[in-house]
Amino acid sequence: MEWRGRRGSRNVQDRRGRGGRGRAAGGMGIFGLIAVLAVGYFFGIDISPLMNATDQGGGQGETRELTAQEQEIGQFVSVVLADTEDVWARVLPQQAGTQYREPRLVMFSGIDSSACGTAQSAMGPFYCPGDQTIYLDTAFFATMSRRMGAGGDFAYAYVIAHEIGHHVQNVLGILGQTMRARQQSSEGAANRISVLTELQADCLAGIWARQAHEQFGTIEPGDVEEAMTAAAAVGDDTLMQNAGRAVVPDAFTHGSSEQRMAWFRRGFESGQMAQCDSFAADRR
Repeated sequence: MEWRGRRGSRNVQDRRGRGGRGRAAGGMGIFGLIAVLAVGYFFGIDISPLMNATDQGGGQGETRELTAQEQEIGQFVSVVLADTEDVWARVLPQQAGTQYREPRLVMFSGIDSSACGTAQSAMGPFYCPGDQTIYLDTAFFATMSRRMGAGGDFAYAYVIAHEIGHHVQNVLGILGQTMRARQQSSEGAANRISVLTELQADCLAGIWARQAHEQFGTIEPGDVEEAMTAAAAVGDDTLMQNAGRAVVPDAFTHGSSEQRMAWFRRGFESGQMAQCDSFAADRR
C-alpha cells in the first residue's frame, strides 16, 4: 500500500505515550486478559466488574517516548483515516444522499476510557457510537501478524476501514436500529443481527478499498489478498477453533471467515453501497 508522504488526518488523537503498556488488568497479562474477555464475549457475561476490580494502576499516569516504529504506525493510521475521510465524503452523498461526518480515532496503549466504557487492548479495535470514535491499540497489528497470520499494511488498513464502516452505519442510522433490534430479540436472533451488521461493515470496507484505489492509486499487488487474509483470520469459526472451542454457528456474532471474505469482496468488486445490504440478502 502506497501511503508514505501523503496527507494525514487531523482527527487522530495519540494517547500511546501515557498509561499502561504490555500488561493490563493488574498484571493479569495480555493472554490471560484475552481469555477472560473471550468468556464474556462468547457467553454474554458482563465482565466489567472483574475488569474494574483487577485494574490496579496498570501504569496509569506514566509517560514515555514513542518508539520510531510506533511513530511510523501512527503516521500510517493517520493516512488511512484521511483516505477514509476523502472517500466517504464523496461516496456517501453520491450513493446515499447523506453528508459524511468525520469520526475521531484514538490510539492508546493497554487501557483507556471511552463513552462506551473501558477500552482494553485485548478487546481489539472498536467503534463507539456514543462519541463517534474508533479506539485502537496499535499493538493489535503485531498480534495480527504474529498470532493470526494476517500481517501487512493493507491488512491493518482493512481493520480501520471496517470500524469506519460501523461509523458509516451510524451516520445512516443503521447502527442505532440494529442495536435496538438486538435488545428486543432472543439471544439467537440478536447474534444473527450482529453478524449481518458486521458483514455490512466488511462490505463497506471493501467499497473504501475500491474507491481509495480509484481515487489515490494506493493498492499494490498483494494488498487485496492481505485484506482477505485478515477478514478470514477474524471469522467467528476461525476464532473459535483457535481458542480450542467447538464451532457453534448460532453463537456467531461477526460471521464466518468465508462470509467475511465474501462480503469484503462484494464491496470491493462493486464499489456500490446498494450491494452491501446484508439484511436484505438474509431475507431472500
